Amino acid sequence: MMTRLSLRLRNFLFFVLLGGGGVVLFCVALFAGYQKAAAGQVGSGFILSGAIGGFGLLGLSAGIWLLFDENVAKPIERLAAGLRTRAHAGAAGGMDASTAKYLGDLAPAAAAMSRQLTDTTLNTASLIASETARIAAERDRLTALLTEIPVATVLVNPAHQIVLYDGQAAAVLAQVHTPRLNAPIFDYFDRAAIETAWNKAAKQGKEQSFDAEGTEGAQCFALRMKPLEQGAGYLLIIDAAETHIPPEAARPLIYDFDLLEQRAGTRADATPLSDLTYVVFDTETTGLLPHKDEIVQIGAVRVVRGRIVPGEQVDTLVNPQMPIPPGSTKVHGITDAMVRDAPLIDSAARDFHRFARDAVIVAHNAPFDMAFMHRHGKRLGLDWSHPVLDTVLVSAVLFGASQTHTLDALCDRLGVTIPEALRHTAMGDAYATAEVLCKMLPMLKARGIVTFGDMLAETRKHGRLLEDLN
Repeated sequence: MMTRLSLRLRNFLFFVLLGGGGVVLFCVALFAGYQKAAAGQVGSGFILSGAIGGFGLLGLSAGIWLLFDENVAKPIERLAAGLRTRAHAGAAGGMDASTAKYLGDLAPAAAAMSRQLTDTTLNTASLIASETARIAAERDRLTALLTEIPVATVLVNPAHQIVLYDGQAAAVLAQVHTPRLNAPIFDYFDRAAIETAWNKAAKQGKEQSFDAEGTEGAQCFALRMKPLEQGAGYLLIIDAAETHIPPEAARPLIYDFDLLEQRAGTRADATPLSDLTYVVFDTETTGLLPHKDEIVQIGAVRVVRGRIVPGEQVDTLVNPQMPIPPGSTKVHGITDAMVRDAPLIDSAARDFHRFARDAVIVAHNAPFDMAFMHRHGKRLGLDWSHPVLDTVLVSAVLFGASQTHTLDALCDRLGVTIPEALRHTAMGDAYATAEVLCKMLPMLKARGIVTFGDMLAETRKHGRLLEDLN
């Protein structure tokens, strides 16, 4: 019967209960005071009446607030979060009508609107599907053509950040470090040689040929730099004969031409969330104590301009130099035999630190994973001063602190599927967290949370969640 009441009638009953309860309380208070006064204790009668009336009204108000919060405020918050999920994250889930059963016709109306939005989106998608398929086919032909040409090509913007690299270039860059879209070209080739060639090319408008050492100092590369029109950057061609590129190294073309417009020097706090580069990572460990346990696996992927970049990842086992407890192996499936020949944390942490250079680090319950990195960073001289974003807190901002914020709950809410074989592996959880992040970024923008600084201001309100988790 209660579920059939309209939202307006339900709100009216809350106020009736508050008013009626107040009248009853004051009648009781006056009666108790009258009895005291009749017994000759006039002063204590007034005090008793005031105490009963005042504290009784406070208790009544608190009780009615709890009822209102549980039956109206929280369901409205969940309903709003579900609508935002469908509207901005493109997830079919996220709305649970049972949580809003006391909101009268609001929940069915919201569900109907959401279904209509989904149907409209599907119809629109079907209209552009054929054109999208044609463009994709053309892109695939171009990708295949470029990856088969025996020239390693890297497109770089005026801020010296990588905008595009082909399969051959990926193999060359990997000789120095993991290829990374939007990373400074100076992470791979000597800065002085690149800047000298760029200055000449910009002034003369002509191709420049030069040699440059890799940043590790172990290789020397023959390069050609072709300036683009109107100072839009340059094309860097790497002589294949000098780098001995294996034919099996061909990979899909990786690019984001919007990066041509990007300029360096903007502080992270003032940068729009959609323009930031993120490294999303997860670890598997020997236990839950960062001050004494060790990492056994690191998984990380890169997100550039709101999308996961294919192939740009770190996935490595780590030798913890201590036995892995059976209870931990039961969770992540990693045994002592699997890590026996794996790199030590010294090497793995350095590689991950370089992979995360100039990026915002993202993790689910970041204090736990970062505690291991900070502990080893002190010993290895690694400065973990990167901006850090925690998806637990982002979830609290979007869906309310009263919701569940586990990675599984977030994936269910946003329609992200974690293959069972990858669950509780560092790479599987890192990839799932990255997908969750990509879906939440447009939801944050719709809430008016545009820059990284805006996001930090909102997440600080929910810091207690991390204290409870850790």
